Amino acid sequence: MLLSNKKLLIGLLVFISFVTSCETIGVFEKNVSIPNYEWSTAFKPEIAFEINDTTSFYNIYVVLRHTDAYRYKNIWMNVYTQVPGDTLRKQRLDLLLAADDKGWLGSGMDDVFEHRIRITGEPQKLTKPGMYIFRLEQIMREDPLQHVMNAGIRVEKVKG
Repeated sequence: MLLSNKKLLIGLLVFISFVTSCETIGVFEKNVSIPNYEWSTAFKPEIAFEINDTTSFYNIYVVLRHTDAYRYKNIWMNVYTQVPGDTLRKQRLDLLLAADDKGWLGSGMDDVFEHRIRITGEPQKLTKPGMYIFRLEQIMREDPLQHVMNAGIRVEKVKG
């Protein structure tokens, strides 16, 4: 009896240390609803957030939510980023949303799927304090792009 309680306690301590030693902590996430689930090329959601901690490293993600009726395995996007005191920079991305052997790659509930796709290779330092601005633009051939519910940005501070 005492041995099983000891094993249970050790297992619980291992679990707690695993949960508390996660590599990232969420800093910011904002998603913008796409009107009528039809993302027109003219609709370019803009997301701004303030960063004051310039000593930490960050991962930056695009967040997308779509219905199961979305017709493509990917989405082409331009992600514009403006660092405080700098000009807008464009990054063209082909984001994979599904695979032939696995289906949708994001998490799903019923017929809604969410994808968090990291757009920075390695964690980055955001070296200038102030307001960071992101603008999202879909550049698929279908206009408006059907069945996209939300688009957004998530920034996670990497734990030191």
